[in-house]
Amino acid sequence: MSERGGSKPVVIRVRMSAHDAHYGGNLVEGARVLALFGDVATELLIRSDGDEGLFAAYESVEFLAPVHAGDFIEAEGRIVRFGNRSRAIEFEARKVIAACPDLSATAAEVIDPPVVVCRARGTCVAPRR
Repeated sequence: MSERGGSKPVVIRVRMSAHDAHYGGNLVEGARVLALFGDVATELLIRSDGDEGLFAAYESVEFLAPVHAGDFIEAEGRIVRFGNRSRAIEFEARKVIAACPDLSATAAEVIDPPVVVCRARGTCVAPRR
């Protein structure tokens, strides 16, 4: 793979809903965060290659903190290496707002600094031109 430098990061922010909760205590499954990384990767490939490309593999995934329904998650990704068709991408997801169901059904607090909930590294493949 040739090094061409990293790309400008792409960031999306999403509120986890009760529909996203999969486990007791309104815990959101980790696959939901990985789906956000997939959306980030899609935008990165469109910006760099003009095509959605395909996600080929995750080399690493670390779940570092729980995510609950009502939390706001910010998912960020950056292409860190460009190959002929492959794109190595590093991802990080952070909790920026936490639901506070113990206070009330609608209470929440801003997390400053945000809590990193997941880190991953993956490879996407852009189509041949």
